[in-house]
Amino acid sequence: MTTEWWRSAVIYQIYPRSFADANGDGMGDLAGITSRLPSLQALGIDAIWLSPFFTSPQRDAGYDVADYCDVDPLFGTLADFDAMLAEAHARGIRVIVDLVPNHSSDQHVWFQAALAAPAGSPERARYIFRDGLGANGELPPNNWESVFGGGMWTRTTDADGSPGQWYLHIFDTTQPDFDWTNEDVREEFRRILRFWLDRGVDGFRVDVAHGLIKADGLPDYTPPAEGGSMGGGTALEPGITAEAPATPPYWAQDGVHEIYRDWRSLLDEYSGDRILAAEAWVDPLEKLARWVRPDEMHQSFNFAYLETPWNAAALRTVIDASIAAFGSVGAPSTWVLSNHDVVRHASRLALTAENLQGHGIGPKTTGLPDPVVGLRRARAATSVMLALPGSSYLYQGEELGLPEAIDLPDDARQDPTWFRTNGERYGRDGCRVPIPWEADAQAYGFGPSARSWLPQPADWAHFARDQQVDDPDSTLSLYTDLLRLRREHALGLSELTWLPGYGDEVVAFRTSGGFVVIGNAGSEAISLPDGAEVVVASSPVADGILPPDTTVWLRT
Repeated sequence: MTTEWWRSAVIYQIYPRSFADANGDGMGDLAGITSRLPSLQALGIDAIWLSPFFTSPQRDAGYDVADYCDVDPLFGTLADFDAMLAEAHARGIRVIVDLVPNHSSDQHVWFQAALAAPAGSPERARYIFRDGLGANGELPPNNWESVFGGGMWTRTTDADGSPGQWYLHIFDTTQPDFDWTNEDVREEFRRILRFWLDRGVDGFRVDVAHGLIKADGLPDYTPPAEGGSMGGGTALEPGITAEAPATPPYWAQDGVHEIYRDWRSLLDEYSGDRILAAEAWVDPLEKLARWVRPDEMHQSFNFAYLETPWNAAALRTVIDASIAAFGSVGAPSTWVLSNHDVVRHASRLALTAENLQGHGIGPKTTGLPDPVVGLRRARAATSVMLALPGSSYLYQGEELGLPEAIDLPDDARQDPTWFRTNGERYGRDGCRVPIPWEADAQAYGFGPSARSWLPQPADWAHFARDQQVDDPDSTLSLYTDLLRLRREHALGLSELTWLPGYGDEVVAFRTSGGFVVIGNAGSEAISLPDGAEVVVASSPVADGILPPDTTVWLRT
């Protein structure tokens, strides 16, 4: 009998570089994760998802994989992974690892063999190599633009020094895309899946799950000027489009579903309810739901929800659309507000100008957030999210109320986006800064030394976990209370009923788990129901008045 734990789970994303450093080299590692598992158990999460820790030259923070079946020395060893996995399981925490199937590192043995082999060889057939256009092949095969800026093609140099073929990379030059029409590629990833499943992992988060198959003929494509997400959508409201834009020929092609049906059948051979979770930037939600049909993936990240502003009407719309779309294929909706690729929601929800996914924010950004407003809205938004039916994802440090690190020195930045756009986009470093554990320790307790691979802001001491754990009004205490109540009342499996009469600027619903949830996203205070008991509040509430940017859970 399957427990289907994933239908209501709260899954905590760990970005290993920035979570905890056990050896003092300034880089987070697997032993550091193991040492901090008691804190995650106390928080009350169900599973952890680890961003890549595989062997990698780290040109894109591990999302450029050179060996999918080993641990990069930066993070430790396979023995360290096994120890971490065993300790997590002993504490009732499942472990999901990040799989990067769209592309490898250019240092992968396969790609090095492809570079050494001639055009048309079996080695090159594992990747997407093409002859160039123009009289001498000097032009790229098409006009596609990389997600990280610049072109999506890089030309090789043949052994005799002459210009050669071009290879495709949706992201950085050092991340060549696999050709998923090649059976060698498909068989290799079956082997990789089995390697980690045999070690006991509970599932996989699949990076760029919408990108593996490209349209036949690789036709030219010019994205709409207003597009910004990795999915290429142009929404009027996040996730709700008046007319779906033309699908880019490198995203969301129908052929990906065959791959994931194959993977699902493989996972179903294993006991323990192992899962696949898709990072798929796909509009609209009805199309995204195809990734989680009963014989494909179990979950897909709900980026339409993540991209929704702190606006009651927009929230009601996307919540209804999400529950309907995922429910139509028998899957739970997921909910997420922050991750390693987007501006932290304690800053993003207070931005006063548009911020496209992946651009990041920095000192020259227009409409920088008010940190007090941002944290207040983040606490309120999380208090809505954790009452919703389905599965929720948290990103390390959000339980501390961490904002985006805005004032990173230019010479400290490491995101490929920063370099490929010559500083035009700040990229994602600001949400990846190592998190604080102890206020008075070196590097705020990130590790035993003062080293930190990205510099930590000088004013982060009050965010440290040891400053919050015994403070009933802290963000950490709020998250801990919400997760406890969510678990005790099975809110992830509950049903939602909207409550009328609260106005356009308020999100108000009843859960079948016994709570009334009211989130005030407006600028004016409102009255709470007479006689209601406030069980938890994202900000102080008194005299039956709910202030702006505040959410409460009530018993009525």
